[in-house]
Amino acid sequence: MSRILLSVVIAALCSVALWSTAVPAQEELRSYVVVGDSIPDSLTGYPGDAERGRAIVASRTTGLCLLCHSAPIPEERFQGNLAPDLAGAGSRWSEGQLRLRLIDASRLKPDTIMPPYYRLDRLHRVAKGFADRSILTAEQIEDVVAYLASLKE
Repeated sequence: MSRILLSVVIAALCSVALWSTAVPAQEELRSYVVVGDSIPDSLTGYPGDAERGRAIVASRTTGLCLLCHSAPIPEERFQGNLAPDLAGAGSRWSEGQLRLRLIDASRLKPDTIMPPYYRLDRLHRVAKGFADRSILTAEQIEDVVAYLASLKE
C-alpha cells in the first residue's frame, strides 16, 4: 500500500513540476503595431536569442511547434506535417512576418488552426492552465523569431 501511495505522490510532483515549466509566468501583453502582413518592431526592443528559440520550437511542453510543423531539428522525432516545413522560414518570411504569424496567424488566415501565441482575446476552449495568459512571453516570441529567421535556404 505504501509503495502505491509513494508512486502516486511522485507522479503528482512530477506533473506539478512539468506544468509549472510549461506555462510561463504571465506578463502584461506589450503593444505592437501591425503593418500590412507583419509586425516590424520587436516586442522587447531587442533581438531574440536563436538558440533559446530553437529550444522552444523543439519543446513538447512550451512551443509545441513540432506537433504540426517539421523543422531542421533531427534529434526530435515524430514531427508534424499539417503545416509548412519550418526549414527555410527565414528565406520565405521577414522577421516582422514571422512575428505576426506567431503572435496571431488568424490576422492573415481567419480559419487557421495555428494558435495565437501572444493574444488573450477571442479565444475559445482554452485549457484551464492557460486562461488569462499568453502561450509565450514577449521574450520567447522574439527568441522563436530569431531562430526561424536564421533558417535560410
